[in-house]
Amino acid sequence: MRHSHSAAIVSSSQNIPLTLEEQWTTFLRVEVASGNASDDTLKTYIAHIKQFFKWCRHNRLDPLHLNRLQIKNYRHYLVERMNYKPATIALKLTTVRRFYDCAISYGLISFNPALGIKPPVEKRDPAERINYLERAEVAQLLASLPTDDSVASLRERTLIGIMVLQGCRTVEMHRLKMHDIIRQGNNVGLRVSGKRSIRVVPLTPDLALLLDKYLAARTAAGDRLNDNTPIFISLSNANYGEPLSRRSIQRIVQKHLQAFKQTGTNARKLTTHSLRHTAGTLALRTGAELRQVQDMLGHADPRTTALYAHIADRWERNPALAFGVRIQV
Repeated sequence: MRHSHSAAIVSSSQNIPLTLEEQWTTFLRVEVASGNASDDTLKTYIAHIKQFFKWCRHNRLDPLHLNRLQIKNYRHYLVERMNYKPATIALKLTTVRRFYDCAISYGLISFNPALGIKPPVEKRDPAERINYLERAEVAQLLASLPTDDSVASLRERTLIGIMVLQGCRTVEMHRLKMHDIIRQGNNVGLRVSGKRSIRVVPLTPDLALLLDKYLAARTAAGDRLNDNTPIFISLSNANYGEPLSRRSIQRIVQKHLQAFKQTGTNARKLTTHSLRHTAGTLALRTGAELRQVQDMLGHADPRTTALYAHIADRWERNPALAFGVRIQV
């Protein structure tokens, strides 16, 4: 029996037919990140599969009955027509492969035709993606932040300080709640929920004091803090007290990076993730062990952390410098 694009199963709880996209959404919520995927991650997977469905409709194909050659044609479309980078194509092909896993779990097909179909090879140095601030530039960035003790200013100083000195991700800042503050004697840390794991990030004494000062300012402003209260919150009238969205965190960081870039770093493309790159690069350059930095950043693979060491060594330990030969300038 052939299933059409509108293939559906029946929900046992409500006796309502589920469309293919609804089956996919349900599958994602249960399977991705062991059932704990962020809303942004789910939206990304859903958007990718909608693009795949659109391509199938345009070519009058049933997504449930594609063969390997047809999926390779979709890859060709992503490369030639859409001009996506290999990393983007890799994510889109992963989504397609997971979609067929979903279809198998619902009994709609018996095998996954996308298995083993690989994205194009990345043709650039992985370290090329790493943009970071030098030590003096970090000090300059932190000194440029607002110094008044309003809740908004304290929030921004604490947020950016943690991201650039401890290397925390945007999503980790978004998810933080009061119960994630870890205190052991005089030491303060944050329990952050990363992509696939949970880790404790120790805070420097300055950051710990700044975090307490920010929370005290919120209490003085009338906020009632409990274990489930978000640490970094929106201060807008429309959604005051809600967790600061990932997009809002990016806007805050970009605002300060844009101002900072005007002082001489505009040759680089600095992003929110540049703060994380900065923490990893400077930590290794100033003597931290690879394993320590891997733990701080929450990398599953030490080779990812090693990129930060590589990018720093490239300039400071250029083998040509040891030749002892100079060229006329």
